[in-house]
Amino acid sequence: MAKPTTETLHLPDFPVSIVRKIAGSFIHDEISLKEMVANTNKGLILYFYPKDNTPGCTAQATEFTAHLHDFDELGYDIVGVSRDSVESHKKFIDKYDLQIPLVSDTDETLCQHFEVIKEKNMYGKVILGLVRSAFVFDKDGTLTHAQRNLRAKDYTSRLLTILAP
Repeated sequence: MAKPTTETLHLPDFPVSIVRKIAGSFIHDEISLKEMVANTNKGLILYFYPKDNTPGCTAQATEFTAHLHDFDELGYDIVGVSRDSVESHKKFIDKYDLQIPLVSDTDETLCQHFEVIKEKNMYGKVILGLVRSAFVFDKDGTLTHAQRNLRAKDYTSRLLTILAP
């Protein structure tokens, strides 16, 4: 569950590659997350996930899409981040009718900024992998909640409970 945090991470100024589908067309932009929050007067839930089209990642993305209205009412936008390509994100968005934008971080710049690339043990082999994490920023861009190594299933419901007034 996302917890109030003492971490002092900031939204980065550098541009990220973001893709979303609006009215049946894909929009691909380069924008800084700091600028995005400044222009919306909303908070931001930034979540990192390992890979498009995998069971946990699909469950998490579809749950965020299903609860998009709830988060909007609380004053938050949602953006997912993985190391997958823009083309992979487009297929993922199409296949599951995702209504949330996804950042393609193939060079791991954003992942490194948030320190979500860690050693993981996969089938007895140590690899560097993306640790499922979420960061909640208020409308001023201040980090209020963070969780690393979270469980995907039902995470959105747990987060809604925390953020509800």
